[in-house]
Amino acid sequence: MLGISDVIRDLLGNGDTASVVITVGTVILVATLGLLTPLLSIWLERKASARMQDRIGPNRVGPIGLLQSAADAAKLLSKEQITPAGADKVVFFVAPILMVVSVILIMAVIPLNQYEVGTDLSIGMLYVISVASLGTIAVLMGGWGSNNKYALLGAFRVMAQLISYEVPMVLALIVPVLMAGTLSTQELIIAQENIWYVFIVPVSALIFFVSSTAEVGRQPFDLLEAESEIVAGFNIEYSGMQFAMFYLGEWLHAVLICVLTVMLFFGGWQGPLVEDIPALGAVYLLGKSFLLYFVHMWIRFTLPRLRIDQLMDFNWKFLVPLSVVNLLVVAFVWKVAPTPAEATLAEELPRALLVLAANGALVMATIFILRNYARDERARVEALVDERVYAPSGATSAAD
Repeated sequence: MLGISDVIRDLLGNGDTASVVITVGTVILVATLGLLTPLLSIWLERKASARMQDRIGPNRVGPIGLLQSAADAAKLLSKEQITPAGADKVVFFVAPILMVVSVILIMAVIPLNQYEVGTDLSIGMLYVISVASLGTIAVLMGGWGSNNKYALLGAFRVMAQLISYEVPMVLALIVPVLMAGTLSTQELIIAQENIWYVFIVPVSALIFFVSSTAEVGRQPFDLLEAESEIVAGFNIEYSGMQFAMFYLGEWLHAVLICVLTVMLFFGGWQGPLVEDIPALGAVYLLGKSFLLYFVHMWIRFTLPRLRIDQLMDFNWKFLVPLSVVNLLVVAFVWKVAPTPAEATLAEELPRALLVLAANGALVMATIFILRNYARDERARVEALVDERVYAPSGATSAAD
């Protein structure tokens, strides 16, 4: 089966004209999909949250409220953009643009099927990590350029969160890269032709998904804006379309972390009949991604926000040690149980089961450690309470 690029080359030949048409068309398609996706995801989240919270979602503007997001976008486009008097105007204006660009650039290496991918880089996942980090820089630029001490403090808080959660995210990402032996996004998906990696290394998939959720700043890790506080955070001075661009970058990134998780652990565009009908690859990729996005929404509408100290403790005291041990365990088992490069399912299954067993042992060890920690913490608190309750009148406990 021929891809769209092959059809264009058949019509225009293999010259420069065909290359330019394919390149420009791909860029326009990727950018358009990126800018329109949040319109759908925002509507989807509003409808899903309404059902989960037993209330009515958008239902006035357009059929079943489908045009509500478009109306909101039109409103934001017409809002006045206010620039603080003491702001660094260049940094202030570039920050929201950089936020959107950093997310759009990720889409360049996402394969839609075995033929259609914007750019199949040999270092695709390294590219993803690099361009995603531009969003972190955009947050700091927004806080600094606003010339507002609260915006700057909010930016520092966000920087601490984003940089911290990049550590377990990258350590979890290394696992499928190690197993596939490549950084190419297309080759990573092809390597899962027999078994999806989520069935071999579920711990890595969970760590990647959780740390990516924190990286994007969604609940329960939504301290990027903290909109329930009096001062919203790094973007407090932004209005109109500038604020909307930060909003657009966050919502698009939320969808893309689901796409990346599907690529790394759920086989990407792999599925039945995809070899005969390549267009099904995009259907499978988007279908898996939005199923995972539903889980993402479920978590967002269920769990409360963490405090900043809880958020950092969870990362450095739990996720980072777990991701390091997980990487070492998987690397060791994968090395001592070699399999041919072009292995069939039957040949690959023994090593996959061995790695899965190692993951299971790691989970059991983690539960045992957490149980003992919880018991020790409970005993400590109960002892402290007893000391205060039964202390003589007027006496001061050691804890005081």
